[in-house]
Amino acid sequence: MTSSQNAQHLFVVPDETRNEAAQFSNRSTRTEPSVCSFCSGTTWEFVPDKGVRPCRCRNEDQKLRLVKAANLPRLYDGCTLSNYKPVRGNASQLRAFNHAYRLVENHPGDGRGLLLMGSCGVGKTHLAVAVLRELLDKGVRCLFYDFGALLKAIQASYNPNMHTSELEILAPVFDAEALVLDELGASKPTEWVLDTMLQIIRARYNDRRLTIFTSNYLDERSGRESETLEDRIGVRLRSRLYQMCQTVAIDGDDYRRRFDAQQI
Repeated sequence: MTSSQNAQHLFVVPDETRNEAAQFSNRSTRTEPSVCSFCSGTTWEFVPDKGVRPCRCRNEDQKLRLVKAANLPRLYDGCTLSNYKPVRGNASQLRAFNHAYRLVENHPGDGRGLLLMGSCGVGKTHLAVAVLRELLDKGVRCLFYDFGALLKAIQASYNPNMHTSELEILAPVFDAEALVLDELGASKPTEWVLDTMLQIIRARYNDRRLTIFTSNYLDERSGRESETLEDRIGVRLRSRLYQMCQTVAIDGDDYRRRFDAQQI
């Protein structure tokens, strides 16, 4: 058949019909569930000459559920151990990376975590989130919480109109196999804040659950008006952390200032 004969079998589709067809196609694409190519949706994968085994998609589904439950902040979506770049000559950042790397490699280990201390923008949260991502890949139940946000969530549970109790909020914090509490000491150290911190730290300390803390406060004063971490969380809690965590002080410049420099 010639090209001219082929042309005779073609016809023009009106624009409105073409648009309707495209919309229907898009709806179909959105609503049809994806089917695993290994098990065809049965969750059992056939292995030649061996029989069947749980499909690998089960692990993928489990990982997705773990990541969703981990509450990782979107701001740190790209943070991994592989892209944490210590500044050349900064021994404290290299030391912090080595501790984080060993924590992942030795997990579950003895349950001793990390306390990453340092000023803003030296990479504390990057490392903490990176550890959680590595552990999530191993199937470990992880959880991230900004400490101030956690306190607000607990306070909100006291509202009689809320359908969430304090215990429901704290249960995942107590039970997570690996927990990051970011910005420890940032909240005003009222009696209630200190009691809540003690409750969380004591529970995880007693169960030897891995906990990583970050804090902008150091153990030594950096100036006449500055406060130490002990000033912010109290002597009892700081004492618990000595045994519960390896303390790693990180120094360096605020990496966020580079963004301002790039705009100049």
